[in-house]
Amino acid sequence: MTGRRYTLSKAERLSWKRYIDLLFAEGESFVAYPLRVIYLPVEQTMGVPVSFLISVSKKRFKRAVKRNAMKRLAREAFRLHKADFQDVAHAAGKELLLAFLYLDKEIATYADMEKAMLKAARLLREKLT
Repeated sequence: MTGRRYTLSKAERLSWKRYIDLLFAEGESFVAYPLRVIYLPVEQTMGVPVSFLISVSKKRFKRAVKRNAMKRLAREAFRLHKADFQDVAHAAGKELLLAFLYLDKEIATYADMEKAMLKAARLLREKLT
C-alpha cells in the first residue's frame, strides 16, 4: 500500500508574474464561499499538475497577522485536498493555474475552509468535464 504524501512544494506555488497575469486576464471564476476560485487550464508547461496562489485582501483584514493566518488555513486545506485538484487536472489533460481569493470579513474556521476547498474541487470538476 502506497501512502499519499501530503507535501506542498515550491513548484506548486504560483509565483511567476507572467502566469499570474495570464490567470487573472483569461481565467474563469466561481465562488465556493468564503473563497473565490479563479482557474485557467493550460498546456503542460510547469511540470506540476496544479499551481496555486492564495490572496487575502488588506481591505478586509488590516492586520498582517490575520491575513497570514487566513492564508495558512487555506494553504493547509489545499495541501490536504491537493489530490482532488490533481485528479481534476489529470482528467482534463491539462495543468491548472488556481487562485484562491478570500472573500469573508470574518476569520474562518479550518472546517469552513476545508468545506470550501472540497466544494471548489467539486465545482472545478463539473466545469472542466
